[in-house]
Amino acid sequence: MDTLSRQQRHDNMAAIKGRDTKPEMIVRKYLWRCGFRYRVNSPRLPGHPDIVLRKYRTCIFVNGCFWHGHEGCRYYVVPKTHTDFWIKKVARNKERDRREQQQLARMGWHCITVWECELKKNKRERTLSSLAYTLNRIYLKDRTVTYQSPEEETGLCMAAEPEVED
Repeated sequence: MDTLSRQQRHDNMAAIKGRDTKPEMIVRKYLWRCGFRYRVNSPRLPGHPDIVLRKYRTCIFVNGCFWHGHEGCRYYVVPKTHTDFWIKKVARNKERDRREQQQLARMGWHCITVWECELKKNKRERTLSSLAYTLNRIYLKDRTVTYQSPEEETGLCMAAEPEVED
């Protein structure tokens, strides 16, 4: 049984924002401080990603654990009222997220999902530094092309092995 009246519940649900949420702002401020430049909620891409870094061909989705059904997270709990509705709604959200990320991947975009629970104070710094590391690795991987002759490819030794002389 819901403890709020229908009007109170309606007002609560209507107040929930779809953009510029606190978790989004945490990620955006961190990226800006680190020198990453981005666009917000790009209407040209499937799913209107929360953050788009064109230089890195990367889209970042900052997902709320409840709304996107973060499995195994303590913040994703199915409400006790209207259970069938909420299970179906979250399942639709998850399917939509999967479909949009597949479309972006086919278009050549990298997709990163940052969960709300990973931005809580005790995990925030590790999550954000991991995000910056991943973006730098994506940039280096996409920009770095090494050419090796077939002789070089077959003649490589592991760093821990001494070279064998004939």
